[in-house]
Amino acid sequence: MKRTAVLCLAALLACSLAIPAMAADILYPVEVTEYMEGDSSRLKKIYVLTPADDPSLIPTEDFDREGQTYTLLDITRQDQVETDTRDYTETVTLESKTKDMDAILPQLTATLEVDTEEGYTGVLTLDTASIQVEAAGYSTSTRAVTAARTYPNLSDADVSLIPKSIEDGGRTLELANVQWQEAGEFYTANATYTGTASSKYATGYTVTAEYSGEVSKTTNDTVTYAAVFSANPTQMQTAAKSGMNWRWLLVLPAGAAAAGLFFGGKFLLKKHKSKKNWEEYTK
Repeated sequence: MKRTAVLCLAALLACSLAIPAMAADILYPVEVTEYMEGDSSRLKKIYVLTPADDPSLIPTEDFDREGQTYTLLDITRQDQVETDTRDYTETVTLESKTKDMDAILPQLTATLEVDTEEGYTGVLTLDTASIQVEAAGYSTSTRAVTAARTYPNLSDADVSLIPKSIEDGGRTLELANVQWQEAGEFYTANATYTGTASSKYATGYTVTAEYSGEVSKTTNDTVTYAAVFSANPTQMQTAAKSGMNWRWLLVLPAGAAAAGLFFGGKFLLKKHKSKKNWEEYTK
């Protein structure tokens, strides 16, 4: 007996724990509308679900409401998708070894797929007019340069008679070598001047280009379900339509209650008299 009581208590506890869990899976309507369809009462329940919700949890069983039993007729579904669209521009940067546009263009794709931090997505198109090329850095190179000068009609083959340096192309060159030629009583000097020239060149190029177009984001992704129920006559209504007088069902319980009070009161009165007689007898 004690074992049976323990098992029953455990079963009741398990049921009490299971009921809240089951109730948590029930979906509740956001709107309930009651209307008439001919002679039949209809009830429409609206449910708004997200992609994470399970539509099979929508209650479809019969239920009673204000003396009527409702049975499911139909369930309809309507997707509610709203999208926000805006213009968007994204700048792309790449490195190039040359500034030749014919060599740069093949490195840039005609379109670009984007996914912004705000959740917008789309395909952008290259704006060729926006392409800019700038040197990423510079370096300097040097090289040797030479220049020749001829000095005729010199009185003597003397180096002091010719310049020790000259200006050539904005650079200063120093005398490096002289070749003398004698022509009668005069001399001609063929002088060679040397020096260095430096030039600055770009070590690489940075290319920037803009891609433009429209991007969009889904701002509302829900599904609306409408469950339509039709009212069925209850047993009392069916009997009323068939002509049966249900007032007797109300009279019978009242009669039974009155009879119970009558006999119960009679029994208590008899018991009271018996107790009084017993008390008088024992005095």
